[in-house]
Amino acid sequence: MEIIQVVLDQKLLKAADIAAKKRKVNRSALIRQALEEHLKRLHVRDLEERDRRGYHAKPQRKEEYLPWEDAAAWPED
Repeated sequence: MEIIQVVLDQKLLKAADIAAKKRKVNRSALIRQALEEHLKRLHVRDLEERDRRGYHAKPQRKEEYLPWEDAAAWPED
């Protein structure tokens, strides 16, 4: 692992320390976990944006999804 320096304001540092204590981890572990989760969300956001651009560039045609409409419908009682 590498050691880095991060500057936090007092309010954020206090909130991080409280959260770390509640989860029984140290400050570094809490920050690592938070950064990992944030990077995963950014990756998912990038994938979603890629898909949006793809569907915008080549919209789905009715004949591609209409055959599935009946299969996706709730059955009659």
